[in-house]
Amino acid sequence: MSEFTHINEQGNAKMVDVSEKNITKRTAIAHSSITVNQAIYQQIVDNTNKKGNVLNTAQIAGIMAAKNTADIIPMCHPLPLTGIDVSFNWKENATSFTLNIQASVSTTGKTGVEMEALTAASAVALTVYDMTKALDKSMVIGETYLLSKTGGKSGDFQRPN
Repeated sequence: MSEFTHINEQGNAKMVDVSEKNITKRTAIAHSSITVNQAIYQQIVDNTNKKGNVLNTAQIAGIMAAKNTADIIPMCHPLPLTGIDVSFNWKENATSFTLNIQASVSTTGKTGVEMEALTAASAVALTVYDMTKALDKSMVIGETYLLSKTGGKSGDFQRPN
């Protein structure tokens, strides 16, 4: 079982020891999306949702999710994050609108922030769904993926277009 990094000699889960790794600046940017109908789009951009400002609430949810990633992803190390940002842009489709979500996370530490960025982007999409599901439950949360990361032993990564 020793060939697995997150499995101990007894075959049980373990958190990897990163104490020997170098401290470096690390960043990660993740993407997700949610596709909504015209009524939900209009409600979001007009800020008329009865639950409050959808995008503002979703940004806060993304920030909170990044900060708490180690609480929900079992092998993630708790990290002192130095920055979290969530941004949006809309794309109009033939019969719907897609909210593209980008979550950027940074730290100076011994392990990367990819999971924090991915968790933030996911939480944003889920929050938009939660706040608008009264209008339409057929929304689609799109692909969630890592766009880029910097720092660490494995080096930089940029998702190909």
